[in-house]
Amino acid sequence: MSLTKYQFRAQFRCTNESCRKTYPLHQVIYSCSSCGELLNVEHDLDSLKKIPAEEWKSTFESRFRSSQFPNASGVWGKKEWVLPEIKEENIITSGEGTTHLYDASRFAKDLGLKSLHVKQCGVSHTGSFKDLGMTVLVSQVNQMIADGVPIKAVACASTGDTSAALASYAAKAGIPAIILLPANKVSTAQLIQPVSNGAIVLALETDFDGCMAVVKELTQEKSIYLANSMNSLRIEGQKSISVEITQQLGWNVPDWVVIPGGNLGNVSALGMGFEMMFELGLIQKLPRIILAQAKNASPLYESFKKGFAEFSPVTAEKTLASAIQIGDPVSVKKAIRVLKKFNGIVEVATEEELANASARGDLYGLYNDPHTGVALASLLKSIQSGVVKQGESVVVISTANGLKFTEFKLAFHEGKIPKVDDTLKNVILPCKPTLSGVMEILGKHLKKT
Repeated sequence: MSLTKYQFRAQFRCTNESCRKTYPLHQVIYSCSSCGELLNVEHDLDSLKKIPAEEWKSTFESRFRSSQFPNASGVWGKKEWVLPEIKEENIITSGEGTTHLYDASRFAKDLGLKSLHVKQCGVSHTGSFKDLGMTVLVSQVNQMIADGVPIKAVACASTGDTSAALASYAAKAGIPAIILLPANKVSTAQLIQPVSNGAIVLALETDFDGCMAVVKELTQEKSIYLANSMNSLRIEGQKSISVEITQQLGWNVPDWVVIPGGNLGNVSALGMGFEMMFELGLIQKLPRIILAQAKNASPLYESFKKGFAEFSPVTAEKTLASAIQIGDPVSVKKAIRVLKKFNGIVEVATEEELANASARGDLYGLYNDPHTGVALASLLKSIQSGVVKQGESVVVISTANGLKFTEFKLAFHEGKIPKVDDTLKNVILPCKPTLSGVMEILGKHLKKT
């Protein structure tokens, strides 16, 4: 089907229902100039509705994992739903999206679920879901520069994965990148990525929230463009994950989606993707959502316990799930709106719970980063409490590649994380270089299993 005869449009709109002011996408703006609230990218749904739902499905199916530019990207294969007016020559893509939906059927059976899938967002160019949003943001910046907007650099505060994505896509576009990281709080694998891509990397003696405060000030200079998720262009790319999950399930919606949350842009994007499919008739129901937080950085959980009547930032304590060690999330209002609409809940995982859940999932063939451990632990607790019921279908969002967190894996199996389940540890066994030595150990081990 050719969509060239249709004109699709998008703009920024204030998320404040009593304001609703709009701005063009080429304007350097991140929050409403009238009321200060964050913006969303708003699409002309009336134009999109001219295409029947079944035609959208067949279009997305035909583009999925295509070899043709830009449809090799799972994001740009849905261009009309993301940035419909961008010129293709300004798209910066590294084939993000179209990631594997891991069928953890044996795990599901042991948990009493109908099905359990893990969306492997870490199987991406820089190893995390952040690529989904960064391709959109950097592409739009590339378009703006081509149109004469005087942008000299892009900048972000980061706990690791955002910096890796921004540095890579900016390098591909030839745009300078400025990275603000909290000193000594980012894994080596994450830290070296922006360094390798030639970004200007600054280590600040503070936490992520402190870095975020500085980058907000820095990007008041309009020639330096903000690349954090308070910029709603990021959300546009990340919402494609909802469409991919549904498509990979044969256009069926799971009962639950579990997603780890720190700055809370990703759960906002997840909800927006499902809402858009529902509005355009591709699906007939919405899933419920579990937003999973590390207990040491769980301000939204505290708000949830009070029915979202109020929200108070916290000072996040150190957690193994370093990417979500955020006490003052910028997208909290968007996240609460989504959770209310999706009848969602917020659950937390202690350090030992997230470490145990990550290791337990690995025994079913996964290789989980600690943030996926937070999501799995929250799922296990929700099953135990009866919130997630036997026979239901669940998709867990794995936000990053476990290979980025080798130190976490080693610490678990070497017994360096306190209070974890010793039965989940797996040690390397010293062995004599003989068949008899091998057989002796195998005999002991196989008897146990």
